[in-house]
Amino acid sequence: MLKNILSLLLLTGLSFVLYGQEKISQTFKDTRVINSHSVETLPKRKLDVRISHRFGDFAGDNGGYKTFFGLENATDILFGVDYGVTDRFTVGLHRTKGAGSMPDGSSGLRQLLNGVGKFRLLHQTNDNRVPVSMTLVGVVSLSTAEKIDDNPDIIRSFPKFAHRMATHTELLIARKFSDAFALQLIPGFTQRNLVPFEDENGIFSLGLATRVQLTKVMALVADVTFPFSERRTTENGFYTPLGVGLEFDTGGHVFQFNVTNATALMETDYIPYTTSDWGAGQFRLGFTISRLFNL
Repeated sequence: MLKNILSLLLLTGLSFVLYGQEKISQTFKDTRVINSHSVETLPKRKLDVRISHRFGDFAGDNGGYKTFFGLENATDILFGVDYGVTDRFTVGLHRTKGAGSMPDGSSGLRQLLNGVGKFRLLHQTNDNRVPVSMTLVGVVSLSTAEKIDDNPDIIRSFPKFAHRMATHTELLIARKFSDAFALQLIPGFTQRNLVPFEDENGIFSLGLATRVQLTKVMALVADVTFPFSERRTTENGFYTPLGVGLEFDTGGHVFQFNVTNATALMETDYIPYTTSDWGAGQFRLGFTISRLFNL
């Protein structure tokens, strides 16, 4: 009898320990929030096919009924794939049109190939021994645009091959507080190899992202990124990229409908080049479709 009780206690204790060390799943449902990445990496051998779209200004001088509230225009488009090499390591390759611009109308890099790497450093556990999840993200963007030789003052003059490139590195720190609420902190650094006169090559930034479960299949998501730059102020024509959206999990894929003032889709593009003002109606509708495949 005593032996049976001790065995039961041992099994109960072992079950409690194992349960307490379980990892928290789905802090976010997708590997992206709106503009920013989420802390999530893909499971091993999962392929994520993604399509994202940003339309034109909803209102303001370039929006309204004459452009059907921006739906007749496209500021940026993304086609790409991500692949789970392991449960902790994800790589991706994406093509974007490129949409960032300076307040004077000059453009940033265009026709971009974007390589992405994500490595999960920590995974939150339900016993709070690991209170947060952490993921390191690296982005490399390469412009395939044609070189323009007759104007050395613009970015697309490409004096060197390295001038076609921009990089971004960030650390994602997230916590799932409940089944209905998650919050993420995003310190990052963006490096551009060629910038306009008197601009800065390197920009530190801090982002915030959140997810709030509304129903079994629908959630509210939002993110914002604050560049730490003396030049990137409203007085100089720059604005903080902010996005809000609704996310729908259909089981086979994730669909997101969003609204944001960021015209571009990649961190190397929207962090240094957001010049659209929410207050002037320069926000846009957008969507993202993500479909997972087993390989």
